[in-house]
Amino acid sequence: MRRQMTDDDIAAFTIDEYCRRYRICRETAYREIRAGRLPARNLGRKNLVLRADAEAWAASLPELRTGQAVRP
Repeated sequence: MRRQMTDDDIAAFTIDEYCRRYRICRETAYREIRAGRLPARNLGRKNLVLRADAEAWAASLPELRTGQAVRP
């Protein structure tokens, strides 16, 4: 029997998959790519974000400190 593939099995995300996983819009994703904070790869007409790059991007985000204003 074949095992169902999970997100943990994926080595690279399409932009849409990346956006769903990290709960950001496409505009934010492309802004991060243009700014050089998120490396992306191109395969033909498809843009990919490697899992390792996505995780590094998320880890590089500033930590929310106690006492900072949190937007609803």
